[in-house]
Amino acid sequence: MSTLFRHLPSVGQILEALGGDGDIAALPRPLVKDLVNEFLEICREEIRQNAIVHEDALALNTLVPRLKAYVLSRSRPHFRRVLNATGVIVHTNLGRSLLAKPAIEAVAEACGHYSNCEFDLATGKRGSRYSHVEKILCDITGAEAALVVNNNAAAVFIMLETLARGREVIVSRGQLVEIGGSFRIPDVMSKSGAVLREVGATNRTHRHDYEHAIGDETGALMRVHTSNFRVVGFTKEVSLPELRELGDRYGLPVIEDLGSGTLYSLAGEGLLGEPTVQQVVAQGADVVSFSGDKVLGGPQAGIIVGRREYVDRIKKNPINRAMRIDKMTLAALEATLRLYLDMDTARREIPTLRMITATQESLRSKARRLADALRAGLGEAVEVTLRKGFSRVGGGAFPEYDLPGTMVAVRISGISADELRDALLDTDPPLVARIEDGVFLLDPRTLASKELKLAADALRQAADTLKTKDRR
Repeated sequence: MSTLFRHLPSVGQILEALGGDGDIAALPRPLVKDLVNEFLEICREEIRQNAIVHEDALALNTLVPRLKAYVLSRSRPHFRRVLNATGVIVHTNLGRSLLAKPAIEAVAEACGHYSNCEFDLATGKRGSRYSHVEKILCDITGAEAALVVNNNAAAVFIMLETLARGREVIVSRGQLVEIGGSFRIPDVMSKSGAVLREVGATNRTHRHDYEHAIGDETGALMRVHTSNFRVVGFTKEVSLPELRELGDRYGLPVIEDLGSGTLYSLAGEGLLGEPTVQQVVAQGADVVSFSGDKVLGGPQAGIIVGRREYVDRIKKNPINRAMRIDKMTLAALEATLRLYLDMDTARREIPTLRMITATQESLRSKARRLADALRAGLGEAVEVTLRKGFSRVGGGAFPEYDLPGTMVAVRISGISADELRDALLDTDPPLVARIEDGVFLLDPRTLASKELKLAADALRQAADTLKTKDRR
């Protein structure tokens, strides 16, 4: 063992051997040196564990290819691109919605140049950053005024803090939802200073439940759209028009948290239960909040629209500065909203809508092309079959609806589905898919056409890595 340790090349020898490699030369030298030391320590541990028993395995020309792969792998950015073959369109863990091409271009423009972020080009004086999106939001939704903060949780918080701090907010017990990350409506309400007043039962709440709860301490009536679950069977909820009547009778604002929120009606796709923002505004909600990066298909943002008297009060809340959006979000959101000025354009150009509304024929065609790419990349080692399956919208929207499609089932000789899934997390780029009944599945709905070959390459990388480990 001591002899083997002495045959390990020095850091200097390795750096000299790597000196002519363009990929390595592009990396910061201190980083490369640290990674070389890490690699040598791995080699020492392999000697201790008798994984390396011959001097030839420590020769410079033997170690360098493996070392280069290690350095390039470890030097990759921590935050990076991932191929989504899960079939979950608005995948929270994978960054939610993809931006449309005009939005991507707008972000690049905002980042690479100075802009009129808070500069009024008409007057030459300081302007409001919200002016870039307020009018278009009002045009699309029919609201009188609009504001954008950094996410919908912030939107709910600032609405409650502004309109009902120290006062009761009446909410149906069946709408006290929890979404991802342990975000609970009662907790947010408590932090805002508003006082929760629950009414009704879990499955049934009536108009008289709200009316009997209204008193001198009441600050607002609130509806929370249950985007991420449904209560079915013997159920009853009070409609927004009914709450509007109560609000008018008692002089109370009606707040609606739409959660995911959508500007495009998907009822024609068989996806029911998600009212559009336009419908909610038309039905009389005073203030409505919803997310920008879910079904809307834009950047992360919490969008507030509604009556001017309430939205203007929210704008003036000092907390608003802590929640304001940056120039990149503004640029992406405006570009996305402009696509909604024509709904056919929005459906065609916004990736989230395009994936949700993809035809069965287009999905089958994409599945066949992916299968062909897999066979070409992996040859006889892979068994590829097509099967019917289902995708999901994700992001807490349409929880009870599956989107039918065509899945690509993959079996690689000598490799289990679990092994393949884990190995794909270390490919470049990583690929995330799913396993059902022990079968590894790729859903082409969430892969762009230009990503099909990348997905096949990732599976080939994963298979090669696993086979190399087996040989060692």
